[in-house]
Order: sequence, then C-alpha cells, then structure tokens
Amino acid sequence: MTDETSEEGLHKRIARQGEDALGKLAQDLLENPLLNGALTRAFDAREKAAQAQEVAMGALNIPSAADIERLTRRVRSVSQRLEGIEDGLDRLEEHVDRAGAAGSSADRLERIEAQLEELTRQVAELHDALPGAAAPVPRNQERLKVGESEG
Repeated sequence: MTDETSEEGLHKRIARQGEDALGKLAQDLLENPLLNGALTRAFDAREKAAQAQEVAMGALNIPSAADIERLTRRVRSVSQRLEGIEDGLDRLEEHVDRAGAAGSSADRLERIEAQLEELTRQVAELHDALPGAAAPVPRNQERLKVGESEG
C-alpha cells in the first residue's frame, strides 16, 4: 500500500514539474522579442492575406465568408418570420374550422331565406285578414304616371 501511495505521489510530482517546466518555457518564448516580433508579423501577414483573398473573391464575383455569414443571418431572419406567418395561418385555419363547425355560411343563408319567406307569408295573411284591404296594384301599372296612357 505504501509503494502504491509513494508511486502515486511521485507520478503527481513529476506531472506537476512537467507542467511547471512547460509553463516556464512558454512564458520565456512569449517574452523573447525575436519570437514575439515573428508572431506579430505572421498575424499581420495572415490578416493581409485574408483581405487580399476577399478582394480577389470579390473581383471574381465569389462571395466571401463575411458575405455568406450575412446571408445566413438574413435567411435565419426570413425563416423566423415565415414560421410566424405559418403560426398565424394555423390559428386562422383553426378559427375558420371552428366557425365551420358551428354552421356553414350556406346553411345559415338558407335558414335566413326560410325565415324571410315565412315572414312574407305571415304579412300577406295579415294583409288579407284586414277588413277593407285594397287589391294590390298590378305590376305593370305601378310605373304609370297620372295622365299617361299605357302602350
């Protein structure tokens, strides 16, 4: 058991020393003005190459990564708007279905027409039942003015 514990402690100590050595080496490399200058020039060259690539792609009418990113954002925006419209249409369809379940407009119109016919019949019966009701004027005489002759 003590061999295992000492072996585990030795392993941890070696790992810690290795990490410390790597950290010190990285720190020394970053503090080295020669390496720091080389890294700065490499990053500057990378930026200039990216700009030159974008200009060349623009001259060839090929979209750049930035163009594709903008397009992707716009497509996402349109997609979200379209989903909103689809949701609105779904709600409208549900509303129309509920209204249709309550009775279609054609059925409703038929019921109204039947009620109108019944009311017309009742008014005619009342008119006939009134004492001294004058006979209705024939349709062809309705438009005649006094003093004009027919035909």
